[in-house]
Amino acid sequence: MVTSTEEAPSSRPPGTGRLRICLAASGGGHVRQLLDLEPVWSAHDYFFVTEDTALGRSLASDHRCYFIPHVAIGQARLGSPLRMLAGAVKSFFRSAGIILKERPQVILTTGAGAVWFALIWARLTGARCVVIESFARFDRPSLFAKLAAPLAHVMVLQSKALAPFYPKAKVFDPLKYLDTPRPPKQPLLFATVGATLPFDRMVKSVADLVDRGEITEKVIVQTGIGGFAPEGIETLETLPFDRIQALLKDADIVVCHGGTGSLITALRQGCRVVAMPRLPELNEHYDNHQAEITEAFAARGLIGVAKSTEELSAALKAVRERPPRLATTDPAELIAYLNDLLAEWSRPARGG
Repeated sequence: MVTSTEEAPSSRPPGTGRLRICLAASGGGHVRQLLDLEPVWSAHDYFFVTEDTALGRSLASDHRCYFIPHVAIGQARLGSPLRMLAGAVKSFFRSAGIILKERPQVILTTGAGAVWFALIWARLTGARCVVIESFARFDRPSLFAKLAAPLAHVMVLQSKALAPFYPKAKVFDPLKYLDTPRPPKQPLLFATVGATLPFDRMVKSVADLVDRGEITEKVIVQTGIGGFAPEGIETLETLPFDRIQALLKDADIVVCHGGTGSLITALRQGCRVVAMPRLPELNEHYDNHQAEITEAFAARGLIGVAKSTEELSAALKAVRERPPRLATTDPAELIAYLNDLLAEWSRPARGG
């Protein structure tokens, strides 16, 4: 466990009592979505349950935070069933210890597998459960959401296309286009594989285009722990979130995997973005949701998409020739809804 020495902020929406809230999310985009909801949870006695990633460690420097092992069904699909089972056993007992110690009144989760046992233990100990389906899911629900929906007191979706799967769920689409000026940029290409897994195919594609002279900008690559590090290119395995934000502010071009966290943070900074989705048929991910994500973003004219070195070459040429579009996720409507919900849930305890 890692904890901060700072207390949660004391300000809170008028008329609400203070609830103990467990904020549960696996690494990368899942936990970033919780950070976007800070106006909701910062008003309460909160703690995070997440994975030990660079982002998780950055989070732990400012907030009370517990780390749990990475667990995903896809680990078995990628040939590591024993690793999945070992992680699940550790997560089961570690999650039990965390929840039984903290006794949250509410658990707010954006998934996925790593926090499954935290959700179960919270439900068993009487917590009210808010399950927010990942923004990464545009067309089909995640396995986590399918399993978590029966436990949820409130189910929240971030794509209207998912409403038929959960007729009683609330729907809030947070994607917004920005009209703000693009920050001044440097001739920098930043390639990032995200917080969870290396992505050697993407890194090698970038290195090949550097060798061919098609990428002339300065290149910095975040490779993931143990990932391929090409010679002659500045590489870093992991980066704290504030360092990533600084690079995105300067970078003209970003090449990244198909995770929503990486896409949104780059688009928010006005970067020209090309995404290479991890493909399950190449044992790069557990399912095909990154292809779904990148196709949805590309259909809105926000990014280029590539699945090979040659496609990356063509996509880079295309994004260089068109004006970049700024976009972000604006969860204002969801925040207002959750504030009202938590205010309602706090009244019985406050009046009891």
